[in-house]
Amino acid sequence: QMQLVESGGGLVQAGGSLRLSCAASGGTFSNYAMAWFRQAPGKEREFVAYISWSGAMTSTANSVKGRFTISRDNTKNTVHLQMNSLRSEDTAVYYCAADSVASKLRAGDADYWGQGTQVTVSS
Repeated sequence: QMQLVESGGGLVQAGGSLRLSCAASGGTFSNYAMAWFRQAPGKEREFVAYISWSGAMTSTANSVKGRFTISRDNTKNTVHLQMNSLRSEDTAVYYCAADSVASKLRAGDADYWGQGTQVTVSS
């Protein structure tokens, strides 16, 4: 049973940057693809970024492309989301997710989820 704990959220001005981290435990981290999702108030959860188990393949949602970067460190069981040029519309709770099946993960049907970390961007 894998546990995921996010950190790094907070309040930032528009145009600023934040780096989210997700620490994994209880499983073989390198066996899992990882992803970040977000959910804004009154909206459905949406995909943000994905990284394969090895880190060789990544993808990001069009809404964050060129601004957000996902990375992972399999020696430290962590995945990061570097968020630059933040906008007010990036305000949401950000969730880390893991699954051994990439298609499930990218569809939002992950086996493991963190508790979320709040990101608030003030304009």
